This record gives sequence, C-alpha cells and structure tokens, in this order.
Amino acid sequence: MKKALVVDWLDKYGGAERVIATFEKIFSFDVTYTLVNIMEQDNLRKIYPKGTEVLKETRLKKLNKKFRVVFFSFQHFIKTIKIDRDIDLILSSSHAVAKGVRKSRPNQLHISYFQARNFNYIWSDYKLYFGAFRHLLYPMVHYLRKEDIRQGQNPDYIISNSVFVQQWVREKYGRESTVIYPPVDLEPFHLETEKEDYFVAVGRLVYVKRFDIAIKAFNKSGKKLIVIGDGDQARYLKKMAGPNIIFTGFLDSSEVHHYVSKARGFIQTGIEGFGIAPIEAQACGTPVIAYADGGVVETVKPGETGVFFEAQTVESLGRALEMFESTSFNAHAIRTHAMRFSTDRFEKEITSFVTEKWRAHNQHFS
Repeated sequence: MKKALVVDWLDKYGGAERVIATFEKIFSFDVTYTLVNIMEQDNLRKIYPKGTEVLKETRLKKLNKKFRVVFFSFQHFIKTIKIDRDIDLILSSSHAVAKGVRKSRPNQLHISYFQARNFNYIWSDYKLYFGAFRHLLYPMVHYLRKEDIRQGQNPDYIISNSVFVQQWVREKYGRESTVIYPPVDLEPFHLETEKEDYFVAVGRLVYVKRFDIAIKAFNKSGKKLIVIGDGDQARYLKKMAGPNIIFTGFLDSSEVHHYVSKARGFIQTGIEGFGIAPIEAQACGTPVIAYADGGVVETVKPGETGVFFEAQTVESLGRALEMFESTSFNAHAIRTHAMRFSTDRFEKEITSFVTEKWRAHNQHFS
C-alpha cells in the first residue's frame, strides 16, 4: 500500500507538527504534499528523521515566507495538488485547507485529521483578522465559507482532535467525525513539586492567542509572568508589559520544559481546538489557568488540575488568578491526569482507526 500525507503548510514546529511527526513515524509516507514548505532543516528532521522524505509543493512556494498574504487563494491551490495515481491511502492533517485535496481515482481512501477548527480566519475569528474591514470583505468571506463547506465533504472520514472540534465539524460541514486526542510526548516533562514564584505562557505571539489579556492582567496584579514564544505581536506586547513580565522569544524544548516545570501556573488565554501545551504543563505537575472554551475544557479539571476564567477579559483572568491563589493543588494528581493523553494511546487509536477503515474500504471496492 502506497501512502501520501497532505498538510496545509510547513513552517514552525509546534503542536500540529508534532502530530504530523507521529503520523510519519506510524505510516512512513511515500510522499508529502503541502502548499508550501518554509521549515528550517533542523525542524524538518523532527518530522522526517530519516532525511529521505519526498516533498511536493504548490506554486505558492514562490512567495516563501509571505505566502499567508494570499490566504484567500489557499482553497484554489489545494485543488491544484495532483495526488499520484498509485497512492492508495491519503491522510490529510488539516487546520486550514488540507482536507480539500482531491483524489486522483475513486478507490483511494482519504482520512482527514482535523487539528483545529479549519480555516478559522473565515469563521469564528474573521472579525479578529479583518477588524474594521470585515464588512467590506464579507462578500469574499462568504464565498470562501461556501467553498470551505464544499471541500469539507472531500474526505471519506474525518477525525477530530477534540469533542470541541467534533461539534464544530458537525455544525459547519454537516459531517460526523471520530474523536482521537492528539499525541502528547510526556517523556521530557518530569514531575516537579518545588515550584518557583512565577507564571508562564507559551505560544505564538499572534492576536488570536490573546496574550494581550495576560499582559494587562499581570501588569495589574504585579505577579511575575514569563512569556515564551515570538510572533507579529511581540513588539506590541513588549511595549505594554511592565517590568514583572519577561519575554524570552523562541526557546529550545529543554528550556521550555524547565520554565514550565518550575512555574506556579500555566496561562492560556486563547481558544485552542485541543491544546497540547496545557497538558505538557500538567505532566510537570503545573496547574493551568485557562479561558474556558475549546479543547482545554476536556483536558483540565477545574479545582483539581487548574482553574478557568469565563470571559476573555482582563477582569475575568484577574478573578481566576485570585481563585488560583486560594486553591490547593496536588502536583502528583495533576501529572496522573495528564498521562491519559500519552503518545502510546494516540498511536494505538489512530492505527486501529485507519486499519479498520482500510479494510472496510477494500471490501467495498473489491
């Protein structure tokens, strides 16, 4: 059986890319198709450690790092990908448009793993992305939504990375899907019971992650916050931050592990389809303070492994910080809870799912 992987794009190595690396480990794809690959070689080797990968890109590669400026063309370019006819299994990893890839023959099997609410620039987050121009651009957004719904019908089967995303898939595409939580490599994250007096937030510094809420809340509280990551909002956030807030930029994984394990608490202010980072924090015995929406409500137990705040506001996060201070957490219990999201569990579940669907597919076409 020849296998192909389809991903939206390859740039930074984050949570979605860790899932892709696990897919490669399990299935050893013959070829990977992507809109564009701008990933540095050392990060690419984390996905393809053998160094023998075959990558096929679209013409968007000519734009290099500026490819996102033509996001409205992504749906077109995913349709330009021509899957080799000798491919039997197509596995797409989709947080935007990868699900929209088309088969080259009817008896290919296409399974799509939804890493998040797909192409959310045009759905729930479109007001954030387009701001004052959203009314002017709505006709284009409306067209892109219709096309996204059409492309959402392309996979034979959809796997959602959380119940939150599963419900979204049902609402937007009218499709049923199976929930398989992503793999979280918990091996590097060791239990740390001796915490230091700071909080930590990790991720790409982009508006949708709402780091601005954390900055303002910690400015107000005076508590120490370490922000790990980089992005187009870095300069803006640094300008608003008080002296109690430290920005580290991107760090290697061992440094991230150190800061997360020693932190009193992990802060998440954005909405994630699943959210691997809060689970990694819990694996260290570090409780989570998170906005109560998205996949995190499935992975954090309020009062036991963390606390939630109900609105994406400075005031709501401030109240959660006060609640955090009055709550007693057990680091051992927090880690035990996190272990249910291990890589071993994911590998068994995804292998079982693909094997079952492949057998049924073969019987149908035999």
